[in-house]
Order: sequence, then C-alpha cells, then structure tokens
Amino acid sequence: MSVNSCRILAVDDEIDFVQTLSEVLTRFEYEVHTSCSGTEALQLLQLQPFDSVILDLNMPVQGGIETLKRIRSIDPAVPVIILTADSDVRSVVEAMKLGAYDYFSKPIDWEKLEIALKNALVTQQLRGEVKRLKGQLDNRYSIDKLVGKSKEMQAVYAGIDRVVDNHAPVAIEGDAGTGKELLARIIHFNGPRRDKPFVTVNCAAVPHHQLERELFGYSDGGSLLNGRDKCIGKIEQVDGGTLYLDEICEMDQATQVRLLEVLQEQQFERVGSGQPAKTDVRIISASTKNLEEEVKQNRFRSDLFYRVNVYPIQVPSLRDRRSDIPLLCAYFMEKFNKEYKKRMNAILPRTMDYLVNYDWPGNVRELENVLERSFLNATNAVVSPEQLPVALTAANGITHTQENAFDLKKAVSLTRTITPLKDLEREILIQALRLTNFNMSLAATELGIGRTTLYRKLEKYRIDIRR
Repeated sequence: MSVNSCRILAVDDEIDFVQTLSEVLTRFEYEVHTSCSGTEALQLLQLQPFDSVILDLNMPVQGGIETLKRIRSIDPAVPVIILTADSDVRSVVEAMKLGAYDYFSKPIDWEKLEIALKNALVTQQLRGEVKRLKGQLDNRYSIDKLVGKSKEMQAVYAGIDRVVDNHAPVAIEGDAGTGKELLARIIHFNGPRRDKPFVTVNCAAVPHHQLERELFGYSDGGSLLNGRDKCIGKIEQVDGGTLYLDEICEMDQATQVRLLEVLQEQQFERVGSGQPAKTDVRIISASTKNLEEEVKQNRFRSDLFYRVNVYPIQVPSLRDRRSDIPLLCAYFMEKFNKEYKKRMNAILPRTMDYLVNYDWPGNVRELENVLERSFLNATNAVVSPEQLPVALTAANGITHTQENAFDLKKAVSLTRTITPLKDLEREILIQALRLTNFNMSLAATELGIGRTTLYRKLEKYRIDIRR
C-alpha cells in the first residue's frame, strides 16, 4: 500500500476548518474522513481502521486530550498529529507524552503538515513490516520446525520446555547435521530474549589468534588498525540477546578463560583495553564432541565446562530415530512442493525402505539433500528408488533391479499426509507398471492384488497400459 492511498481521519469542531483540512488532504491524494467531535471520531475508529488521525486539541464537551487517551485504547499504534490554536504548551506536552506523533499550531503550514503526515505514515508502514517479518521469523523458528515423535525427540522437546523461558546456559551435543543451530534458534526466538539479537560464532571456522578479537573486540589506539581505535566484538553486539557458540570444543585455552569471566561476572574486556564492560548475554553452545571427555583429556577447562553445561541437551542422530524418517520425508516433500511449485504426491514404499535402512552419516541435513535431489530428478509424481543416489541404495545391500514387494495399503499409510488418496493410488499403479516393464502379472504381485483387480483399477483411472 502506498502512502498516498492511506485513510486519514481529520477531527476538528470548526466545520469550516475541517472542510478545508479535508480538501487539502484530498489534494495530497489521501482518502479523508472527517468528524466534528471527539465522540464521533471514536465511533468511526471503532467501525474501521485508519492509518493516521489529525486531531484538534481544543474541542468542547470531549477535549482533544481525552479523545487522544481513548484513541490509544482503541488503536495504540495509529499515529496522531495534534493541531492547536492554544498557546498553552502544557497541553501539547501532555499530548506528546500520550504518544502523539507531532503537533502544529494554527494557522497551519500545509506543506510542513504534508511532510509530517508522510513521515508518520512511512513510520507506521515500517512498523507494520517489522511486525510482519517478526511474525514470519517466529513461525520460522517455532518448535513445530522440529519434526519427530520418537522417544529420543520427546527428550529434546522436554529439554526445550525446561530452558526456553529462562536465561540458563545450554550445551547442545550432537553429530553434524542433526539441527543443533535450529534448536538454539528455537530456544532464543521463543524465549524472553526473542526481540534481542541472536549471533552465531563458529569457533572451528575462526583461527585461534582471531577468535578472541572476534568475540571480545579490540582497542589498541589505532596504530595497528589503520586508525581505528576499537572494534566491537560479538559479545558486545549481542548484549541482551543470545550468543550461539558452535563447536565450542575448538576454542583455545586463552579464549576459554575470557569466556569464563563473561559467564561468571557478566562482564568482559576488549583486547588491549584493560577496561571492563558490563554485558547481558545468554550463551548457548554446541559441540560434535563429548565435552566431558574433552575435559578429561585436558582440552577443555573444567570450570568453563560447568558454566556452559548448566543444562545439556543431546540431539539424537538420525540413525538412532529411524521411526521419524517417514515424518521428516513428508515434511520435506511439502516444503519442496511449495518451494519449486511442483506437486510430488508420494514416496514409494520401496524408496522408503531404502531411506529408513540407511545410516545417514550426514543426518537430517543429508536426508534433506537426498530428497531434494530426488524431487528434482523425479519425472512422475512419486519418488521411486531410481531417483535415489546409487551410494545410498548400495549401502542397503539392495539393487534397483531386485524385486521388493510392496502393497497399496502400506503406500497409502506412508504418504497419506501429502496427497489425496485417489491421486496417490493412481500414481502408485502407474509406477508399479513402469517398474515391472508393464508386466501385468508381476505388477499385480508387487501391488499385492489380483490381476482382475488390477485391470479394474486401471480402467477406473483410465491408465493407458501400452508401454
């Protein structure tokens, strides 16, 4: 919506003035509604939303201040511009304290009023956009983004529930690709710090000699830094928010000592500064290594371990929760359907057997990659074993040419969440014919139905049985 298409409510008890105001605003190409009393203005606001209100302070019966208070109760966000002929600045000050956007004394400078109104409307639209984007962000990191019903995932959900509403340090352990950063973001964006920054630092990706400066910043008079006196580090940037330290096990000992001070005292020093500064930061750390074992091997400080490991959450590997694989497949297939605007109706049971029996060294990240590639390679509305990487099917000890019986009921139960039943049945019949090279007897056997039933279904769905 453009600024000039906005709806404005003009309120003034002087009929001639409010008419002039309406004419001026109409020339500015706004949709203008007028009212000559505060009571009538409030009634209009309750009937429909307005993008801005221009309100006279000096009105009989119900004055501008009282009207402004009630406007705030109806729509706290709508920008209100105050007009006044009164030289008493106390009323104007009170109006500004109540949240008025700006004020103008009569006679009005129309050009300045137009500028103020445009600025108010732009600000309002930006606030609306921020709210919309925040809503998208909240949805992006809702707990629903974690998929799984296994007992291992139930333990993860229970852990989130215990830490999401507080500020306790959390240590997340799990193999690469299990979704540790997603879990950290879910904790942050659903907790009390959701409106503050979430900053990620991968300790394994930053050289040891740079990590300390990356985290704490530096201040050394500018001689080494091309005239810059200081650089703000991540801990200072994230003040009030959450710092996610990925692969904290790779942090060198010197940086570990400095991080310990942050956790114990909520303060830090920029490198070269010597001046402590306060901070308020929640630490969520993650590691693919067992931190307790790292402590035993003297590679990680025990005092820091006890500070970061206040509440540990173990994210299971995909091979340890195979029962969640069909759910994850349905989730990713729906995601790809929306992303690529291409309808994929089903994953064949034979394909699912491969997926469930594979060990997934790359975990959920690898599963998503395989499904996306198979999705793009598929020429029909189903994912068959032929679309899977050869390395994956070979790891199962099964070749594509082997007969592996499947039945329609199993196919429906695995894919019901992502396709209408009649469409699914038709696609599986077509795929069965293609996989058996249109051998009717073999296709019927694979489907677990008789040849007569197969012919009846082919006729029902008008499937051409020619090769």
